[in-house]
Amino acid sequence: QVQLVESGGGSVQAGGSLRLSCQVSGNTEKRYCMGWFRQAPGKDREGILVIDNDDSASSKGRFTISKDNAKNVLHLQIDNLKTEDSAMYYCAAVKGLCLFSDTLPRGRNFTYWGQGTQVTVSS
Repeated sequence: QVQLVESGGGSVQAGGSLRLSCQVSGNTEKRYCMGWFRQAPGKDREGILVIDNDDSASSKGRFTISKDNAKNVLHLQIDNLKTEDSAMYYCAAVKGLCLFSDTLPRGRNFTYWGQGTQVTVSS
């Protein structure tokens, strides 16, 4: 199993950027699909991006997921932050390859989760 610890959240103004980090420890020799999710109060959890073990980075709009395999750290870069980005952000892992459905509302549940890091964006 793996342990995940997020950091890097905070309060920022709209238009700014943040880079969240997720330190991965434990059985990192296994192949995992890793991802970033977020949940705002009163809303369902939302998948942002996932990345396979052999990939280094992937982007979708204002969001970029990247990995530093040497340091076992997963990052999420968020640019041009908007107030609707305010949420608790979680990194998560599941054994094996990522699936197309992993960031969809009815995607599978990831096995391992961090405690989350709060992002608050003010206008």
